[in-house]
Amino acid sequence: MAVMLSSCAVAQNLNERPSNLDSTAEKMLVYQRSVGGWPKAVGKVAIDYNRELSTLQRLEIRADSLHDDATIDNKATTRELRYLATAYTNTRNPRYLAAVKKGIAYLFKAQYENGGWPQYFPDHHLYRGQVTYNDNAMVNVLNVLQDLAEGKEGFEALSEEDRKRALVAVDKGISCILKTQVVQDGKSTVWCAQYDQHTLKPAQARAFEPVSLTAMESVAIVEFLMRQKNPSTAIISAVKSAIQWFGKAKITGYDFVFISDPKQVGGKDRVLKADALGVIWARFYDLSTNTPIFMGRESIPKKTVAEIEVERRVGYAWYGKWPVNLIDKKYPKWLKTL
Repeated sequence: MAVMLSSCAVAQNLNERPSNLDSTAEKMLVYQRSVGGWPKAVGKVAIDYNRELSTLQRLEIRADSLHDDATIDNKATTRELRYLATAYTNTRNPRYLAAVKKGIAYLFKAQYENGGWPQYFPDHHLYRGQVTYNDNAMVNVLNVLQDLAEGKEGFEALSEEDRKRALVAVDKGISCILKTQVVQDGKSTVWCAQYDQHTLKPAQARAFEPVSLTAMESVAIVEFLMRQKNPSTAIISAVKSAIQWFGKAKITGYDFVFISDPKQVGGKDRVLKADALGVIWARFYDLSTNTPIFMGRESIPKKTVAEIEVERRVGYAWYGKWPVNLIDKKYPKWLKTL
């Protein structure tokens, strides 16, 4: 009789098991590093949570958990934290919440005293230790911690102590943002993609990512600042100054488009094309002259995108319309709340 009851209990558990599991969350648990964060790739293969993992693959990945490749680049770690927080809300699986807590602790530990976050932690070699706005890495972290501080987006499951720590971390992050806004002739502008973690001076990252003002990442920074309730005078000033710079830096009458070109490897190129209604911004601008700058893999600044190799022309976002929605919709709406 006892055996029959045990079998029934096992059968009941098996029937209940699917409702307590999320297949994507389960794979995220496999990839979480012992330090608490997640890598963006294993070897040179980007992590794809839509891909099935064999039992052997799961064991191999878990066995490599001490690898120091945890990062906030390309939405790594913040993506997993958001998904797992939601998965816990939906399933109440305690393993997902435990992974979120460990990941949040990783973000707290990775933050510098000056308020910034490195692209990688604990690996700081080359440019990985720089304070990194590039690809919105630091802002993605700040938005997660802001959600935690406000007790929403699934992060309300964490403790009051975690919320208090998140609020402190966000305040330090805002301080870093305000300190790193570039000033030209006494006037604040926007931000660079990377800064030296010790001096907070603008820094170069990869060979084709020069020391420069960045139009793309500065949009996300401004939107994060506008998210703050009862913004300080310093925050309001930073936002308004950035909006003014966007207005001056815009390029009208052009678009950045792909074209077919059989002479190029891959059969395509990307060029500036005249467009009467076009409004775009360059990805990078010279720190002092505000003129667009471009660099290929040889790391030599060029004045036009046509001067760099085709592989970089087609493989990087040299121009974009990133500030349009901010300027046309979000900023006017924000002004009305002041």
